[in-house]
Amino acid sequence: MGQTRTAIGLMSGTSMDGIDVALLRTDGEAQVERGPSMGIDYDPVFRRRLQGALETAKAIDKRKERPADLADVERELTLHHAAAVQAFLHENDMAPADIDVVGFHGQTVLHRPGQALTVQLGDGALLARKTGIPVVFDMRANDMVHGGQGAPLIPVYHAALARKLPADCALPTVFVNIGGISNLTYVGADGRIVAFDSGPGNTLIDQWVEAHAGVPFDQGGMIASEGRILPDLVARYLSSPFFVSDERRSLDRNDFAPPAGSDATLEDGARTLAHVTAAAILKSAGHLPEEPKTYVVCGGGRLNRIIMGDLTELAGATGAAVMTAESVGLNGDSMEAEAWAYLAVRSLDGLPLTFPGTTGVRIPVTGGILSTPQHR
Repeated sequence: MGQTRTAIGLMSGTSMDGIDVALLRTDGEAQVERGPSMGIDYDPVFRRRLQGALETAKAIDKRKERPADLADVERELTLHHAAAVQAFLHENDMAPADIDVVGFHGQTVLHRPGQALTVQLGDGALLARKTGIPVVFDMRANDMVHGGQGAPLIPVYHAALARKLPADCALPTVFVNIGGISNLTYVGADGRIVAFDSGPGNTLIDQWVEAHAGVPFDQGGMIASEGRILPDLVARYLSSPFFVSDERRSLDRNDFAPPAGSDATLEDGARTLAHVTAAAILKSAGHLPEEPKTYVVCGGGRLNRIIMGDLTELAGATGAAVMTAESVGLNGDSMEAEAWAYLAVRSLDGLPLTFPGTTGVRIPVTGGILSTPQHR
């Protein structure tokens, strides 16, 4: 049994809308005490800078390269995270000395598992100096060094949560995280963990409504609720080789492109892409060892009632139940940030972060780089 630590997790996902902050007391194994959490939105100007960074990052061939203005964006991103930590501590009447470690995800701007290349903007040393707290960051790279896809990293935390689920969550249970990209974590009755990205989550919908309605996302599925599903467009996405191949791989947000403007009206496009998100989850679940009996849904996509309605209907046809994280006593907004806190504690103890069944890594491996503030 490892040492129990108090950790803060910081997550900035592929939707690039802001920073999720969460507190966890954990030994990095079975003990998990979830604490408070909060979300801090990026201002529109910085969000546009991050979106631009995705284009700039396409020129990167080596992980440490920061072409054009990427170094400036990285510094600004890190300072946003430092401010988020300070705001969180103030909100919860805590001091830096109360926190043992911060798990810092950073912002993924490039992910090419086929080239063993992943880039998360975020300066761990700067964050440690600004917060006065030790920081573990860059947790994906070591997995790729050992032949893994570098994603998903959260399954080991899902497995810890699965031990505490209510009795009506029948196993096998699948945790579904619908972020920019959706991913699945299968937890079997025997404790087996299998995980992989399942397809586009919110990213296509977000890009579609931003381009055609000038809004960053389809809140609650309101736009989609006015549209209809276009079967040919659905078929175009679901016929992707990604869904057919037995080799599961992690996705970059550029792996699937939004439709052309001529393909659909605003409403029909949003409705069709919501269906694609749900159908992709079920299609990818066909690669799991057993048919799931329960789906526990977290991430921003669970707030889109159209996605959830389609997912409930499609899963119900297989005899599975769909539940939100909140309905089983969890927090669907903060789960990823909690996971980064959990992973940071595991990293400190040299425990594996990834496994052959989660990322395809050759052997279970730990990861992460530790930066400590000079005065601590």
